[in-house]
Amino acid sequence: TFVEIMTGLKIKSLGTIHWYVTELEKEGVIKRTRGHQGKRALSILEQNLRITLPLLGIVQAGYPLEVFEDVEQIEVPQAYIDEKNFVLRVRGDSMIDDHIQEDDYIIVKETKTANNGELVIAYINDDATLKRYYKKINKIELHPANTNFDIIHIHPEDDFRIGGKVLSVIRKYN
Repeated sequence: TFVEIMTGLKIKSLGTIHWYVTELEKEGVIKRTRGHQGKRALSILEQNLRITLPLLGIVQAGYPLEVFEDVEQIEVPQAYIDEKNFVLRVRGDSMIDDHIQEDDYIIVKETKTANNGELVIAYINDDATLKRYYKKINKIELHPANTNFDIIHIHPEDDFRIGGKVLSVIRKYN
């Protein structure tokens, strides 16, 4: 019922719920059965529901490239929808042995920590790169997945931080 929606969303106005339901119906996201049970029967029209995350820029799978903000949205599986997740497009081929290629999209969870061997977005002196993270005694290494590229050694004077962990790769075929 509208009262159940109101309670679940912690909205205090039944009129506000009615307005949202009407707007979602106009957008083709839901369908409301008219008549006596019209307030109880709502169906989500999944074919019209767009599950997206923001595309925040391009990350270099090679040498570091600055990440930029963008407003484009990329459709992703619903399981990856989270306020801490975002999408980056891959440039370069330093991660091809991990099956990450030029123009792939990666779904990233924003985090400041990672375990050894995890794929991360690492910021080195404000540039971003996609690599496997390894913390060793007194040093950090970022490993490519391509023998044509060298391991990046993080030095004490470097401004280093982890920006996120890779959750998934999306490849679009034309």
